[in-house]
Amino acid sequence: MKTFFIPPEFNIAVAWISDALNPFTLKTTQNIQEVVIKPEDKERILKLRDNRLLFFSNHPSQAEPMIAYYIANVMATRFHYMATRRAFDFLNGMVGKWFQGTGTFSVMPGVADKESMKMTRYVLSQPSGKLVIFPEGEPMCSENDNLMPFQSGIIKLGFSALSDARETDPTADITILPAFIKYVIMTPKDQVKKNLENHISKIEAKLGASAGGRNLLRRFLMVGRILQEQAEKEYGIEVVNDDYNYRIGKIRHTILDRLAEKMKLKHYDLNADAIQKLRSITTTLELIEVNYPSPDLPKLTPKELEYISNECIKAYDFIVMKPDYLISYPTPERFYEWLERFESMVLGTTPRMLGGEPHHEPRKAHVFFGKTFQFGDYSEHYKKNKSEVVTKFLGDLRKEMQSMLDESQKLTSPIVEPGDIGGT
Repeated sequence: MKTFFIPPEFNIAVAWISDALNPFTLKTTQNIQEVVIKPEDKERILKLRDNRLLFFSNHPSQAEPMIAYYIANVMATRFHYMATRRAFDFLNGMVGKWFQGTGTFSVMPGVADKESMKMTRYVLSQPSGKLVIFPEGEPMCSENDNLMPFQSGIIKLGFSALSDARETDPTADITILPAFIKYVIMTPKDQVKKNLENHISKIEAKLGASAGGRNLLRRFLMVGRILQEQAEKEYGIEVVNDDYNYRIGKIRHTILDRLAEKMKLKHYDLNADAIQKLRSITTTLELIEVNYPSPDLPKLTPKELEYISNECIKAYDFIVMKPDYLISYPTPERFYEWLERFESMVLGTTPRMLGGEPHHEPRKAHVFFGKTFQFGDYSEHYKKNKSEVVTKFLGDLRKEMQSMLDESQKLTSPIVEPGDIGGT
């Protein structure tokens, strides 16, 4: 069978140009004006430059790979990266060539991508080999203050890479450096409120809604409710429970289940959570897009593919819109996460996760680094009970990343009173 794997082909000229362009790219594509790393953390991560290293970070947006590249420069080293296979075909393959030059290789979702797994093991087993991984996987959650469930595959590959490394060096080990990236809007809060009011006014006007003296939080929730009611009508969903979260959940599951039925997906789990369902559909779409030869893939026309892709975006928007998330801590950053969903659904803008316009406000990316973990500390127990050790390892990593997430909350604060929802 033809291989669809694209290996890294490091090119020093491409790397140097990427080094020079990295701050500019962060500003122009993500509106990130500065990456903030504490001096003591810079000293600590510099000491890891000669280690076999797995850089482990949250992944709420498209910016994290660029920030990981920035961190590699701070460490005076080079990382390897994985990117979804279809990204290598953008701009007639020019993007793929650039990716390869920076040490990026492809990964094919939804199938046993043996070549990609083999490359992962190889990179991590090499002296000073380094790889960036986002354990939450795809799609991104778009919520900077939440962590999605971690995927276990990279931990298993890490232990395999350690075994490979110890064939030539019995003392070899692989370090995991967990990090948490927090985006903080730089605009003064009074101006942020004015900007958000202007943005939500455009959404309300498009929907034919009136602010009616509501505060900013109530206006956002009102728009969310209107979109919920419109979707229920569009999909013929009978309202049997007035709970907002239940109704939003019903919408996203209805959209995804109908898509799976239309595509006749064979391994679609009706009882899975919405993120898992979305992954099942989007990975199938990607396999179709790259012409992966499998008899299990549905035969879809270009028009059907476009329809399903657009419906996936809609389902994703409803996955991200969790009222409790905004109500409990209505910061500028959380308001803008919701605003992006509204603009996608009402104004038809391209979501930033799909290459849309940069963030409305200039931001700083604060990078927190947690304590490091060594695969070697878990390896003996792993030989005896693999699944138990993988679960514990991921749990330890998640606890460390959650601690950094909690610490990051002090960098921002609500712009309206939390819980002040009144009549929406």
